[in-house]
Amino acid sequence: MFMGEYQHSVDAKGRLTVPAKFREALGETFVVTRGLDNCLFGYPMNEWRKLEEKLKDLPMTKKDTRAFARFFFSGATEVEIDKQGRINIPATLIQHAHLVKECVVLGVSNRIEIWAKDAWEAYFSESEQSFNEIAENMIGFDF
Repeated sequence: MFMGEYQHSVDAKGRLTVPAKFREALGETFVVTRGLDNCLFGYPMNEWRKLEEKLKDLPMTKKDTRAFARFFFSGATEVEIDKQGRINIPATLIQHAHLVKECVVLGVSNRIEIWAKDAWEAYFSESEQSFNEIAENMIGFDF
């Protein structure tokens, strides 16, 4: 399980240090793809395979399903953690998440998320104000 919030920087070559606490669970290679809310999602290979199976079972006759699968899979790339604990993020994904320099890497249960620091701070600030309302809406999920 991934949890926590870590500040890191992406360099001019697109390299980002993966928090040490996440490296073992992610494995030597893992998948990074476009995430929701203009961030990136990172999945260990076993979680990626589970997600892939779920998405394959969705009806491709539905326009929204096709659109989501295209968005999600076309941005996916397998990354490898180097000896310094960094990954190389492709330019298309850097553009999607607006990663310039300062980043935030979050642990979110079965995945990590990579955010531009300013985008994360804005999202968090906005969501924090409605956290109680969000929690109330989750009552039906046995939370």
